[in-house]
Amino acid sequence: MVWDERVAALFRRNLQPTLTYWSVFFSFGLCIAFLGPTLLDLRCQTQSSLSQITWVFFSQQFCLLLGSCLGGVFKRTLSKSLVALFASSLAISVVFAIIPLCHNVVVLAVVMAVAGLAMGCIDTISNMQLVKIYQKDSAIFLQALHFFVGFGALLSPLIADPFLSDTNCILSNSTLNATSNLPHIRKSLVPHHPGNLSHYELPMKGMVVTRVSYAFWIMALINLPVPIAVFFLLYKERLVPCFNNGRRPLLSADELAMETQPAEKDNHSVTLQRAPPDRGHDDLFSCCQGKNFRGAPYSYFAVHVAGALVLFMSDGIIGEYSGFVYSYAVEEPLSVVHKVAGYLPSLFWGFITLGRLISIPVSYRMKPATMVSINVVGVLITFLLLLIFSYSVVFLFVGTACLGLFLSSTFPSMLAYTEDILQYKGCATTVLVTGAAIGEMVLQLLVGSIIHDQGSYSFLVCGMIFGGLAFMFYTFLLFFHRMYPKPSSEVAVSSPDKPAMMGDSGLYQG
Repeated sequence: MVWDERVAALFRRNLQPTLTYWSVFFSFGLCIAFLGPTLLDLRCQTQSSLSQITWVFFSQQFCLLLGSCLGGVFKRTLSKSLVALFASSLAISVVFAIIPLCHNVVVLAVVMAVAGLAMGCIDTISNMQLVKIYQKDSAIFLQALHFFVGFGALLSPLIADPFLSDTNCILSNSTLNATSNLPHIRKSLVPHHPGNLSHYELPMKGMVVTRVSYAFWIMALINLPVPIAVFFLLYKERLVPCFNNGRRPLLSADELAMETQPAEKDNHSVTLQRAPPDRGHDDLFSCCQGKNFRGAPYSYFAVHVAGALVLFMSDGIIGEYSGFVYSYAVEEPLSVVHKVAGYLPSLFWGFITLGRLISIPVSYRMKPATMVSINVVGVLITFLLLLIFSYSVVFLFVGTACLGLFLSSTFPSMLAYTEDILQYKGCATTVLVTGAAIGEMVLQLLVGSIIHDQGSYSFLVCGMIFGGLAFMFYTFLLFFHRMYPKPSSEVAVSSPDKPAMMGDSGLYQG
């Protein structure tokens, strides 16, 4: 795709909704990355044990998965989508504001569950709406969308860092013994896997001394403009009940193209306007109903499954690598000092964000399928080299950076590619977002158990296996793409000035 005048005009026409969806994804990133660095201070605040506080991780991730599955419910009308985004982004600000008031670990877990549901809805709806607006031109805008989640994920730990406790934040007789281990414990914490940290004794009773509340209130204020931006979009589209002078939905890509067509296309335009509302991209449970696959070839179903499995593996690699690379580095044979090893997760996320930024201009010129091919091959080769040079600390840092670059654009490129195969009438966005969320949670739990039983070297072996499976599933997707029926003749001869049209019902139309 090249940045031609048509795409530029489409972007200018949809500038406000596009910027709004990008800003909402910034909220997603802000919320997804703050828990790890602040978890020990939250343990002090709730006066809970290390194993108890890590359940807060699980609460957030499980509800994120649930929110991703259900997010498609709100897509049926633009009004529902924007109201859901407004409520979700506002909920994230409210969660940031009330976390300092949670002095019980169960209450904190419930609050983080609410945040997880909001994040899941944001993840599904934002991707869906951008794909719906830009369709075949969506790759570049999806790359930018996922850059903003990376930017938010980088920003929240930086905001929290000045307010984290340098010593144990519960003062008791055992404080001095636990304080020396605090930096190592903080960097080793991953979702619901305290791992080998259970032998560290952290006091649960005593005077709580922590300033982490200020970090959460700052993040609440930083996030506040996001729900305001969504509200302004609701107002602009006349979807706010108090100011509703007649509902006017956002123009879809098809309708926008139709506006520029000559007068002889009027009859076609009337047909489009009378078509029933799009019912594709519903929630996961609606997508799995048998009626949606009636008359569809097996390749229709196979494309959904293969695409979801690729992202199950790639997002799972992101979760398990960022979670366990520090623990791998400080163990034998590398035995990297704790302070140096602590830079590895930051390096990994930094290069993911950099890669997403680089992918924005690259996706102008390169097809999504080509980008995914480079990504999955690059991940596989990087893990192979990490295994070969497993005794090299320098290559661990180099490999971490390369892995971040290759994984950075996998999700948006896969989403754009799969939607393009299905001609925007399947359930690809819902299925792929859900598959990625499941992979990030399940593979992290799986790798944590394997490392605990088999040792740190199994960390790279698991990564190599997951990378190989991602490559295999992507090969299947390429095969099913060749098997999938080509667009009908009327779509194939569409004007180059407009994207291919979606099926009216959102169901398969052979």
